[in-house]
Amino acid sequence: MQITEVKMKTVSIKTELGSNEYPGRGIILGRSADGSKAVAAYFIMGRSENSRNRIFVEDGEGIRTQAFDPSKMKDPSLIIYAPVRVLGNKTIVTNGDQTDTIFEGMDKQMTFEQSLRSREFEPDAPNFTPRISGVMHVENGTYNFALSILKSDNGDSSSCNRFTFAYENPKAGTGRFIHTYIGDGNPLPSFEGEPTLVEVKGNIDEFTDEVWNSLNNDNKVSLFVRFIDVKNGKYETRIVNKNK
Repeated sequence: MQITEVKMKTVSIKTELGSNEYPGRGIILGRSADGSKAVAAYFIMGRSENSRNRIFVEDGEGIRTQAFDPSKMKDPSLIIYAPVRVLGNKTIVTNGDQTDTIFEGMDKQMTFEQSLRSREFEPDAPNFTPRISGVMHVENGTYNFALSILKSDNGDSSSCNRFTFAYENPKAGTGRFIHTYIGDGNPLPSFEGEPTLVEVKGNIDEFTDEVWNSLNNDNKVSLFVRFIDVKNGKYETRIVNKNK
C-alpha cells in the first residue's frame, strides 16, 4: 500500500480571518518572509461593552490590557492581564494571566508545558474559553517556538484537554495561528485541531496592517505585533487600538 504524505495547506491571514467574524483572541507565531525575524502577533476581540472597553499599553518589554474608559469597567477578571512578557531570550504571549504562570514557572527552570499544568480553561461557563499560550526562544541565531491550548473536553468542564505544539527552526514566510473560538455561537465553540499554517508577508508595518484589516471591524479591539531579529535579539513592536 502506498502512503502519500498530505501536506498542510498554507492559507493567507486575510482568508483565514475574513472567514471568521469572531475568532475571539488569537496568537500568530512564525518567521518573516526574509527569514531574519521571529514574528509574534496577538489580538483581542469583544462582543460586550466590557470586552470592547480595552486597549493595549506597553509595560516594560511586554504589554498589558487596560480599560479605555475606567468608569465603564464592570468586571476586570479575565480581561485585564499582561498578554506579553519577556524572560531573558524567551518571549511569552498568552490570552490571560497564565502569562505570569509561565513566566514564574520558566524562571524556576520548569518547561513551558510544566508551567501550565497548574492552569486550565477559563471559568466562563458555558463557553469555558480555552487558554492559548505561546513562547518564542531566540538565541545565538537560532529560533524555535511552541503553542499550547488548554480546553474543556467538548464543553465538559470536568475534564481539561492539554495540547502543546512545538516548532523547531520554523520556515521563512510562515506562521502558526491558534485562536480561542472556531466561530461565533452560543456557547462559543472552542478551537479545534492543529494551529493553522498561515503566510507571513512583508515588513512589520505591512504584516500589522494585514492582520488588523483582516479582523472583523465590529469585534476587533486591539493588536500587538513584534518582530525580533534572530541574530541579535533586538525587536520592533507595533500596537493598534480601536479605541483612541
